[in-house]
Amino acid sequence: MSDTFTCFLVDDDIDDQEIFQTVLEGIAPDSNCVVAANGEAALQMLNEGAVSPDIIFLDLNMPLMNGHQFLFHISQLKMYQEIPIIVLTTSADLNTKASVMNSGAKDFVTKPDKFSEWERVLKPVIAKFL
Repeated sequence: MSDTFTCFLVDDDIDDQEIFQTVLEGIAPDSNCVVAANGEAALQMLNEGAVSPDIIFLDLNMPLMNGHQFLFHISQLKMYQEIPIIVLTTSADLNTKASVMNSGAKDFVTKPDKFSEWERVLKPVIAKFL
């Protein structure tokens, strides 16, 4: 895995943003993490060139534009089709997983309940796609 990469986290939960960034810093200290609070803001940032991610972690339940809607919109844009999108959500529903995988997500990860579990969950996912 390359030590330097840009991760784009699309999640409206401030606590999850902070946990993710803390864990990412421990896994890949030289990485850059950019955050958007919903799909609409994320698409705007991508289209304006404010972020050029190597990987996107996407929550599903967000205001304005949820993760399902974001996946639909980004799948229509050829320039972003090579960026792996990892759904990182509280859901563990198999139908939801199938839906997002069919919509272009490369992986589906259920957010851990405990802080101590985040690294165990994220490290292999990041290593697999970078």
